[in-house]
Amino acid sequence: MESDKYSKEMDIAVRVVHMACSLCQMVQKGLVSTDSDQVKSKDDDSPVTVADWSVQATVSWILSGIFGSQNVSIVAEEDVKTLSKADSADLLAAVVNTVNECLADAPKYGLQRPDKVLGTLQILEAISRCNSTGGPTGRHWILDPVDGTLGFVRKDQYAIALALMEDGQVVLGILGCPNYPMKKEWLNFHHEHYQNMSQLSPPSLDSWEEGCVMYARRGSGEAWMQPLVHGDKKFEWPNSARRIRVSSIDDPSLATFCESVEKANSNHSFTAGVAYSVGLRKQPLRVYSMVKYAAIARGDAEIFMKFARSGYKEKIWDHAAGVVIVEEAGGVVTDAGGRPLDFSRGVFLEGLDRGIIACSATLHEKIIGAVYASWDSSNL
Repeated sequence: MESDKYSKEMDIAVRVVHMACSLCQMVQKGLVSTDSDQVKSKDDDSPVTVADWSVQATVSWILSGIFGSQNVSIVAEEDVKTLSKADSADLLAAVVNTVNECLADAPKYGLQRPDKVLGTLQILEAISRCNSTGGPTGRHWILDPVDGTLGFVRKDQYAIALALMEDGQVVLGILGCPNYPMKKEWLNFHHEHYQNMSQLSPPSLDSWEEGCVMYARRGSGEAWMQPLVHGDKKFEWPNSARRIRVSSIDDPSLATFCESVEKANSNHSFTAGVAYSVGLRKQPLRVYSMVKYAAIARGDAEIFMKFARSGYKEKIWDHAAGVVIVEEAGGVVTDAGGRPLDFSRGVFLEGLDRGIIACSATLHEKIIGAVYASWDSSNL
């Protein structure tokens, strides 16, 4: 039966992403600042934390244990180069500690904990095992252990993204958003401000409920959202899941558009031009990470546009999970030429026409038209 296809994979993936959200919250509580010894810079100057490696090790260990390490191919962002350096002993010890602490809690999520504490080599091996480059054939998991690390260290928005690709097509998308408020109104507030506010007035049950996991299976026509598991509660499938849909707003002047916070790899001035020419009048909602896809899928914003600066190549783990969730929630995700994104050509989104656009079907044509109109007059 088609509806049963990937049901085991989805069940395991949703549980492990819930677990990863809990791990990140635990690490985030202990982060004092971006100068912390738990935050390192990668070769491209982007930050990486204990959480990035710990999530990758945890997801890798669980998937390999359930599906067999010889059957599991994982394309993921992190490697062990930094962790293996002589001056990273404390960092590595923190990762080993965090992974074991998280895996000890596995039964809470209906998953099996290891028989005994994992050693340093086992954890490094679990991280290193995520070295697949994907491609057009076979089955590959695509993982971004902490998408939006800058948002993570600033205690703002970030996401844990896991997708499954089969023969070049993304078939499952799971997105954990630990700081994503269940109420749209809170989205514009910085996360810490939100926390302070929620301590001032006794919030109603649904407004303080913070953090969720979204998921969708390709072709189902449905996307779902579950609240995170708080306190000592156990995860129960499907954990008060509710369906999410993209916004029905089709008037650009009423629409909200999302874009990246960082200017390093996206062109804000071009998106501003497109927004103006299509008639968008609201201030853009600047959000870290793939939470932008979550905002579109849930109808909190109508449009997400990203036009990379020249020389920057989009990576598949930054988009795979979000794309399938938006599409199954009734949205459209294409490049700026209107073509679907191609995840089958390795770790980069090759052949991308200018940029990425995610929105409802009713707005899509207008935006594509505005991109073409603005492109000629821009100097990108």
